[in-house]
Amino acid sequence: MPRLNAAQLRDRQERILDAAELVFLRVGFAEASVADAARQAGVSDGLIYRYFDSKQALRDAVLVRFYRRVLQGAEAAITAETNFASRLLALIETHLSCFRDDRALCRFFISQVRVAADYPGSLLQDLNRRYTRVLLKVLRQGMAEGAMRADADPRLVRDMLYGGMEHVAWRSVSGGATLDVALLARQILTIVLKGVMTEAM
Repeated sequence: MPRLNAAQLRDRQERILDAAELVFLRVGFAEASVADAARQAGVSDGLIYRYFDSKQALRDAVLVRFYRRVLQGAEAAITAETNFASRLLALIETHLSCFRDDRALCRFFISQVRVAADYPGSLLQDLNRRYTRVLLKVLRQGMAEGAMRADADPRLVRDMLYGGMEHVAWRSVSGGATLDVALLARQILTIVLKGVMTEAM
């Protein structure tokens, strides 16, 4: 059998992750098995174990891939924006869009990360910190520009903003309610800016 090159190996790994993601979202992590993912991917169980040493490692790889995609989207969203309000709006819209566009994956992510005993010190925790630092960067830029009050605590604003968005978006994730990202993002932005802007909008 000819050896696969690096690109072919990456493609095979992506196919395995795609299959595992489908299985996890369809039946849940507890009920899923490596054999289920192998059948979905059209490969043997043994081949999956060449890439991932356990079902948990496979789950973590699915979640890390999702988190990296979300992180890249957040970083790209603020790059083209030129002021505090537009950067903040772009970030809010990007975050809410994840709940709208990847509803099942968001639900799976929240259910798995919240109960993971090995979350502290994990790659997932590191990615979460990197993701939330994108918002901290926007907030600190706002302070430097004089658009955000100097006495506002960026970390508190971050926690309130992400917590509030998750709480509101959870109705869509758990119950299937339609999420109007543009409208909701504008409403959240207005509430936040009226609390942190040095001047009225």
